[in-house]
Amino acid sequence: MRLPDGLVAVVKRDCPTCVLVEPVLRALGAAVWCQDDAAWFDGDDTNLELSYRLGIETVPTLLRVRAGVETARVVGWSREQWEQLTGVSGLGPALPDHRPGCGSLSVDPFRIDGLEARYGVSGLSSRRVELADAEDEHEALFDRGWTDGLPVVPPTPERVLRMLRGTTRDPREVVAVVPPDLVECTVEKVAVNAVMAGCLPEYLPVVLAALEAATSEEFALHGLLATTHFAGPVVIVNGPVAARIGMNSGVNALGQGNRANATIGRALQLVVRNVGGGRPGEVDRAAMGNPGKYTFCFAEREEDSPFPPLAADRGVAGDAVTVVAGSGVQPVVDQLSRDPESLARTLAACLRVNAHPKLPVAWDALLVVSPEHGRVFREAGWDRGRLLAELERLLLLPAAELVRGAGGMAEGVPDSMAGRELPKFRPGGLLVAHAGGPAGLFSAIVGGWVGGETGSVPVTREVRT
Repeated sequence: MRLPDGLVAVVKRDCPTCVLVEPVLRALGAAVWCQDDAAWFDGDDTNLELSYRLGIETVPTLLRVRAGVETARVVGWSREQWEQLTGVSGLGPALPDHRPGCGSLSVDPFRIDGLEARYGVSGLSSRRVELADAEDEHEALFDRGWTDGLPVVPPTPERVLRMLRGTTRDPREVVAVVPPDLVECTVEKVAVNAVMAGCLPEYLPVVLAALEAATSEEFALHGLLATTHFAGPVVIVNGPVAARIGMNSGVNALGQGNRANATIGRALQLVVRNVGGGRPGEVDRAAMGNPGKYTFCFAEREEDSPFPPLAADRGVAGDAVTVVAGSGVQPVVDQLSRDPESLARTLAACLRVNAHPKLPVAWDALLVVSPEHGRVFREAGWDRGRLLAELERLLLLPAAELVRGAGGMAEGVPDSMAGRELPKFRPGGLLVAHAGGPAGLFSAIVGGWVGGETGSVPVTREVRT
């Protein structure tokens, strides 16, 4: 947009200073563009394109233009500065010497993303899809297969730009190579899916960390997708970031109702679907699946916990996510145990049925200890290591009870293992976290998937802004 030579001004009618200087502008014969009233002056900038391109932050702004190029500018009303810029003396003799201006509509936080998307150099490289005027945008996203079965937020350029403000990372940075199609996924592509999931911009760093963890080689996301088992990624968040973005670690922490919990986990799943191609019925071959494959994300309750933060115990202090393969929630009820030994026996008995009571070693699990159960361990001085050591002892199982046919069940380990004691979980195959509401003598077991080299290993990553 080429500016006319001479004096150019940008104003808005809803600005007392702009109204004040109207007679001066008309006397000067300036070319005046108005941001909010196309009929006030000849120049119509109600689309704010001129203001955006000129970087107008305050109105009135008076500019001097030569050969289409701005050579000087004055912001607000100052008789001395206006006279210096225009070369005209005695301007506005009835006006005060100075009046500050008002904020430009082009820097309104509710408009800036739209203006950048329309007129700026946004740098967005994602393919743009144009919809017909009569096409319902939500149905269009369903029709294109970009949803998880629930409605998603249309990822307009404005919304994606706003989402990208949640991180300092370059939108073009490749965050991960996403299975199963092994597609490079940039920060921008994650932002697109975070918009669709309903995230706020401040959630984006957590989504990025979760994706980095889930696409690491040891997590084996491709195998997790392709298995006929129930499992999918479960995201556990530690550190001050959880409170900062309003995550739930308390009442109903594993359930619905919290935007951050729900949308962070959903964004990860949408990236896997839309970027990596992990769609149910295609590479995702789960025989039954579980509701957590929509989203499964919660924050660890670090206050009043008997344990250090899970991520810190795994070597990453502060803001971090841990991603584990999880297949659903199994309730643990013990309302009578008041000593840690009794409660540990309850937990071990419930953990033994993970996958199958006669299948040891192979299947991982996540134990989520509630605050009331956690209090029993805290008051007895049991930390995570002490509890895990006790559970390991209690879950060393005689193979005679596990062999095929024992107990009238064909499932089990081969007869060649008879005469041994077998651990229920491999070393590192049982994780313990702390979450839930302050009332209720209940804990939870999130059954896992095959662990170790033949399956998935939990992965912890730092959350970077």
